Amino acid sequence: MKGKSILIGVSITVALAALATAAAISTQDRYALKVPGGLAFSEFKGYEDWHVIAISHNGDLLAVILGNPAMIGAYQAGVPGNGKPFPDGAKMAKIHWNARKNEAEPGQPQVPGTLHDIDFMVKDGKRFADSGGWGYGEFEYDAASDMFRPGTVMDQPAQANDAKCGYACHTIVQKQDYVFTAYPKR
Repeated sequence: MKGKSILIGVSITVALAALATAAAISTQDRYALKVPGGLAFSEFKGYEDWHVIAISHNGDLLAVILGNPAMIGAYQAGVPGNGKPFPDGAKMAKIHWNARKNEAEPGQPQVPGTLHDIDFMVKDGKRFADSGGWGYGEFEYDAASDMFRPGTVMDQPAQANDAKCGYACHTIVQKQDYVFTAYPKR
């Protein structure tokens, strides 16, 4: 009888541990993620509250481009049109959603559907001297698991999976300090 009680106790402990592990796995700390050799999601904590720089629509994706106070201040001072670079510490976040049609709204506009991914950029001339002073990070989102992961070469568009993953594309806007997004009149 004593052996049976111990077996029941061990079984309950194992079951509780399995439940706790499953709960821990399903609740991801996205701020613990890091692009290998590069940016960490935690470097952009609070991005959800940054000011909007612009929006974009590209095929099936809608995006909002956000800037931290240093980025917004630089834009308001005329960067990059005034020939000056963005300051170290300037950060951008670009949130992509799969577009969906809102059939209940007049005109049936495209609106954000499920989250697709989040891209980040940070200006740090010392840390990223060999990529125009900018570091890049891209984190893919999986709606089924409610989890993020660093982008890879298998994603569309392919990501080199390091802090320089966006540099090759951004070289075509070198004269704009490697930034595609303009700050439209408000």
